[in-house]
This record gives sequence, structure tokens and C-alpha cells, in this order.
Amino acid sequence: MTTRQQKLGSGFGAHSTAQDVLTGIDLAGTTALVTGGYSGLGLETTRALVRAGAQVIVPARRPATAAEALHGIAGEAAHGTAASGTEVHPLDLADLESIRTFADRFLETGRALDLVINGAGVMACPETRVGPGWEAHFAINHLGHFALVNRLRPALAPGARVVAVASSGHFLSDIRWDDLHFRTGYDRWLAYAQSKTANALFALHLDRLGADSGLHAFAVHPGSILTPLQRHIPREEWLAQGWVTPDGEPAEGFKTPEQGAATAVWAATSPLLAGHGGAYCQDCDIAEPAGTDDMLIGGVKPWVTDPVAASRLWELSCELTGTSAF
Repeated sequence: MTTRQQKLGSGFGAHSTAQDVLTGIDLAGTTALVTGGYSGLGLETTRALVRAGAQVIVPARRPATAAEALHGIAGEAAHGTAASGTEVHPLDLADLESIRTFADRFLETGRALDLVINGAGVMACPETRVGPGWEAHFAINHLGHFALVNRLRPALAPGARVVAVASSGHFLSDIRWDDLHFRTGYDRWLAYAQSKTANALFALHLDRLGADSGLHAFAVHPGSILTPLQRHIPREEWLAQGWVTPDGEPAEGFKTPEQGAATAVWAATSPLLAGHGGAYCQDCDIAEPAGTDDMLIGGVKPWVTDPVAASRLWELSCELTGTSAF
């Protein structure tokens, strides 16, 4: 059964932080994996999970950079939990062989994963081709995470949760079934938007496939936040888009990174979401259908809650990546 996109009344909101939503939640003894967990929202996600007692695995294309960014986080663990901290392991989401190597090495350890947060990605980058000529947004943001979760399927613990970090960027594009990889003309914003729609559809279908074994998945819109994700976008465009004020400060309605990390952490841990698998979440609650095209207001468009499209994308992704563990 598809979860209704209707608020639960979580008690949290747009201004809640990742630390706020974990108040009273003890993650001691749990293992989480956070892609992109060493920069921007991912770094705040990792920090909050470690503080709550989790051991957080951070795959990284730049392991040395990740290790430097995460240095000292273990010391922030609640109650000095000895088993709480971070690990960095090499992984390139644009490279299926790198994904296979990472997953095989993790599976060899025999460890279980309780939480997976797919937070790494690229945004509005110049036209880039990876692998067999795949468009980079779709390949990294969607296909890489799709292959990673499928490869790690044997390690997902009973009751595990997988969170896909999507975006209100999905407002701009459904899946381009006839031209997934922009062979007929590239648009960086439509490429990003398609990948975010794909993230949400991935979570929707993964939840359906995993529900019988207790695995659940959620998609989240973290909100509008200025982070290194916008590194490909010129500063003058930030101003033109209304993201910043003339003096360079974030515009009204933008979140801090601590607030931006909150919804993914909430979706990964909140007991309120039991029985609501597959939901698209925003501001630490289930998002409601979008009543406007204003992405700052957000909500969810119908094409990311379509189970038929989610199934179609899943089958296509299996074919493209050669992975199918469910």
C-alpha cells in the first residue's frame, strides 16, 4: 500500500536541527552508512548520528579529505560511547567497479547496516559523461546509489532504513524516458531535476520490495541550503536566483546545514514513520502534495509518488547497472 502524503504532526519543523530530532534516541550499537558524509549536509548528518551513539561509515571519493573533515567527531559522541565514531573507505559513485569493490569488502566483514543515507551527489554541473557515456547527475545521484544499495543488500539488518536525499528540484522534471542521458541537448538544471525525481522513485520502490523483510525506505527534501553542492554555480547566479541577499547572506527561507540535515536524520530514526514506508518527507514530517510550483515552499509532485513509474525505473536501473538483489 502506498503511503499517503499527509503530515503526521511530528512536533518538528523547518527550523529543527539534526540534533533536535535525535533527542532521546539512543543509537548505540547501530551502524550507519552516509554517502557524502564529510561535506555540507552530510557532515552534519554524520556528526548528529555519532553524537547519538552510532558508528558511521563514510564512503569517499577523496578519502584523505574526508578523514580530515571528520577528524575529532568521535570525541563528540554522547556519553563517550567507545563504539561510536566514523570510518572512511574509498568509493566513487560514478564507477560501478569501485562500488562493487567497496560493497564486497564491507560484506566480507560480516557487519550489518542499520541505516543508509544516500546523500552524496552533484548539482547543475557542466555536461559530464561517466561510465558507458551516462549523464553524470543520473549516474552519480541515482544509478551509483542504486547499485550500492543492491550490492549491500545482504548486510541490511532486519528493520533497516534507507533514506534517499532528493530535492524540490524534482519539480522541474519527471524521468525523461526517451532521453535519460540528454543525448539530444544538455540542460544542467533538468539533469539535476531528473536525478532527484529518480532518487524519490528509488525509495518508493525499494520500500515496496523490502517491506516483507522489514526494510523501509524514504525520500527527503532537506530544504534550501547553501553548501559545497552549489560549487558549479557562479555566485552571480546565486544572487540572480534570489538565494542570497545583495550582501551575500542566505535569503529568507534558507536553512542552516544543521537544519538541512534534520529531515534525513528524522526519516532514518523516527518511530513515527513506522507503517509509513516509501513516503517523501520535508521539514521533519511527511510532505504534502505541492499546491504551487514554488520550490522554496516545496511539497511533492505526483510523478515522484507514482508506483508504476517507480517500478519501471527500478527495472531499467537493474539493466543499466547489472545489479538486482531484491
